[in-house]
Amino acid sequence: MQLKDEKNAEWKFGPGNIWFTSDTHFGHENIIRFCNRPFKDAAQMNEELIRRWNETVPEDGIVFHLGDFNSGGSKEWNEIMYRLNGRIYLILGNHDMKAYRSGYTGSRFEHITQQMSIRVGGQSIILNHNPFLAYGGAYRNVWQFFGHVHSGPRSHTGMDHPRLQYLFPRQYDVGVDNNDFRPISFAEVKVKIEAQVSASQQGRDWKECIGTWIEDKCQ
Repeated sequence: MQLKDEKNAEWKFGPGNIWFTSDTHFGHENIIRFCNRPFKDAAQMNEELIRRWNETVPEDGIVFHLGDFNSGGSKEWNEIMYRLNGRIYLILGNHDMKAYRSGYTGSRFEHITQQMSIRVGGQSIILNHNPFLAYGGAYRNVWQFFGHVHSGPRSHTGMDHPRLQYLFPRQYDVGVDNNDFRPISFAEVKVKIEAQVSASQQGRDWKECIGTWIEDKCQ
């Protein structure tokens, strides 16, 4: 059960049964080429993303989707969103705005917003579609999760990728391209954040820890 702290505008959750994801881009044919995704077409991509989501998240799981959920119209949204496990909180991305204004999202989502502050097991996290170059609490152990930039083992040459060098070690790209095309749990991302912070404190290049494909450098 979540509890919203009205004074601090912070939603509180227990540390178990929590997942994060972003940039599924269901129905977006061109995203396969843009991000070098290993799918032959949008139909195959949709089915594989749904399969991995439901394989990862139980029916009673809580998922925070950080935007760019679907690139289609009302038919495409309805075909996808009701097939996914969990109670989904949607943080709107740039590709979601038309759908939201047109009412395609319906009543499927627990909450829809452009930014969300949550506390999971005592850990404060800011959720936004875009990465922040500066945010409140960055030096006080507040984390920030984001999507949009499509970093990952197959997708690391995009226009936004060079900007990742300016991030803080307490930030993480929860997008599917960076996380085996599936949601990542709070427990998993906690390990990654702690590895990035540890590398930073030891004077190592913590940015080597950003990608799951080179996480062996962050042990």
